[in-house]
Amino acid sequence: MPQGHFLPEGTRLNTPENRAVSTRAAMEKAAEEQRILEGVVTMCDASHNLIVDFNGMTGLIPRSEAAMGVESGETKEIAVLSRVGKPVCFQIIGEGAGQYLFSRARVQQRALHYFLQHLAPGDVVQARVTHLEPFGAFVDVGCGVTSLIGIEHISVSRISHPAERFAVGQMVYAAVGSVDPIRARISLTHRELLGTWLENASRFAPGETVSGIVRGNEDYGIFVELAPNLSGLAERKEGISDGAGVSVYIKSIIPDKMKVKLIVIDTLEQAPSALIRLEDYRITGGHLEHWRYSPPDKNGKITETWFGGQS
Repeated sequence: MPQGHFLPEGTRLNTPENRAVSTRAAMEKAAEEQRILEGVVTMCDASHNLIVDFNGMTGLIPRSEAAMGVESGETKEIAVLSRVGKPVCFQIIGEGAGQYLFSRARVQQRALHYFLQHLAPGDVVQARVTHLEPFGAFVDVGCGVTSLIGIEHISVSRISHPAERFAVGQMVYAAVGSVDPIRARISLTHRELLGTWLENASRFAPGETVSGIVRGNEDYGIFVELAPNLSGLAERKEGISDGAGVSVYIKSIIPDKMKVKLIVIDTLEQAPSALIRLEDYRITGGHLEHWRYSPPDKNGKITETWFGGQS
């Protein structure tokens, strides 16, 4: 993975390497090597220091070391409070008052420095969803360093909220959209990993009746999502609202026009889940230079992404 050993929090918690650090000698060696370890936060005290359970031992992450940017005010206090009950990465920075002292912020700084130096547009990374906002999904790309997948970059089929695609805690794949060393930011995109129009359309055939989700009502018809990167158009039918589940008959699939013609058969009591599944991904690693969603013989408007500028 292009993230090196800076992986999303929770990834190394139960690994043999992490579990093996369970003696004083092993802790001293890990501290000397500045090894990245993981434990679970059991409590945030009144001073906003984090108490961490690590292989049966207790450690303390001082508030100033709990998250990158906390001291400067760039990172909100909720970023510290919300770690209770969750895994955190850290390195050992010393001992005090009979317990080990850990730093999460220093590991995050190391991770961010590495990402800004080594990640490039088009690199495919693994990330964990941390929280969802109407405008996009925030994800942990490594050691608690967060990045944003804007809602417009989540899938080709339009959605009204990222919660229609992702769940907090879910591991996902994404492609690096841009790296900004000046602002120390990494942007991500997701839709390019869910397949092209042809790859998605090949999962269906004329004559089949399948379930879908209504994604838009227009004067000329109803858009129905068949897959995260594929929608078809059905004739208007009264009483069907956005987000409703429907069963649809596939009349025809026309690749050169990127059209799937549908007939609504019935409404469903419950819409099918639109959350991303592992089988929805067509790419889960490597590097992308160019992604073209539209079929090769498509004329007119082309949907595509150039990573790092068009060549």
